[in-house]
Amino acid sequence: MGRVTNVPSRALDFPVFDVDNHLYESTDAFTRHLPAEYEGLIKYVEVAGRTKIAVRNVISDYIPNPTFEVVAAPGAQEEYFKVGNPDGKSRREIMGQPMRAIAAFRNPEARLEMMDELGLDRALMWPTLASLLEERLSDDPLATHAVIHALNQWMHEDWTFDYQERIFPTPVISMCIVEKAIEELEWVLERGARVVLIRPAPVPGFVGKRSFALPEFDPFWARVAEADILVGMHASDSGYTRYTNEWEGVRTGEMLPFRNHSGFASVIGHMSRPIVDTVASLVGHGLCSRFPSLRFAPVENGSNWVRPLIDAFGHAYSFSPKDFDEDPVEVFKRNVYVHPFHEEDPVGLCNLIGADRVLFGSDWPHPEGMSDPISFVDDLEGLPDEDVRKVMGGNLAQLMHIEESAA
Repeated sequence: MGRVTNVPSRALDFPVFDVDNHLYESTDAFTRHLPAEYEGLIKYVEVAGRTKIAVRNVISDYIPNPTFEVVAAPGAQEEYFKVGNPDGKSRREIMGQPMRAIAAFRNPEARLEMMDELGLDRALMWPTLASLLEERLSDDPLATHAVIHALNQWMHEDWTFDYQERIFPTPVISMCIVEKAIEELEWVLERGARVVLIRPAPVPGFVGKRSFALPEFDPFWARVAEADILVGMHASDSGYTRYTNEWEGVRTGEMLPFRNHSGFASVIGHMSRPIVDTVASLVGHGLCSRFPSLRFAPVENGSNWVRPLIDAFGHAYSFSPKDFDEDPVEVFKRNVYVHPFHEEDPVGLCNLIGADRVLFGSDWPHPEGMSDPISFVDDLEGLPDEDVRKVMGGNLAQLMHIEESAA
């Protein structure tokens, strides 16, 4: 079995606030607080000697091992994402030796100790398996709200929403039913939430799917604006596999991020359509103009999509200015904060949208993330020291209304 390498490559002389850390859910995370009428909605079942999760009796392969008893080591794919795969290694070879889950993946006290070893002062803590829920329950809004609330109850019970002002777990808000979204928002705010997670995808409802940037959701966004809380939009299963399936002639299928794909699917996946469409809707449907104080942070969506989207905004505005309430490029730069992947060009992103709109995130302990989170600072070479401090934590601290002193 592999192990965690937890010696940072250096010590930094400023606070580090990681926008992208993850917890691994326990097997009762979705069921411990699920109402009795939904018993059996989520199950763990044995299939050919392996434990799988089933949603409404449909087995999912979205995560190969949904118990997280054995996982890939943090940063196992780091080199793969940095340099590609010139030797044509298999996915198993790239993933390397797996490891047994450690306490730092499961509880906040142990995680704080690990953060100290890694040189992280603070971190947002996103769920992992929860990203499969909303798409697989998309035709049942009531069940969606029930299981999301159960998840948030578990998260608050096991992690809290603000652990010693250093770990900030991100409760999920489902937008299916506006009134229930407001109720959930109030519930997490009352319990100290400093950030919420909203899936970057069209919202399923009783009459079909639509964007949450449309005016019917304004009562929810008005409360978000009043609370002045950060809205995280972490990469998820946004339902876009259906488009790939149509092009490939596949009649059924779920998103399987850890399976080999066709060349077509790899190209389409790299284009980041879910977050592109989401941000285009935030701006193009006028939400950010109706509520200019809203702050959105697309996390683990990378940044290669930013320049093409800004170019598209500029082109659309130059030809159809009456379609927009404001210059869409300026709206983007005002309301959106971007987390670039470690293998991209964060300096170029800073030059494009400003260093005060860029957020460092390591995706620790996921295999596609970084084994040594603070080594991200190497990719900021050439930026002024003040901008490096902003990207590595200052911007996020400001968004979260947290003093930037070291923890």
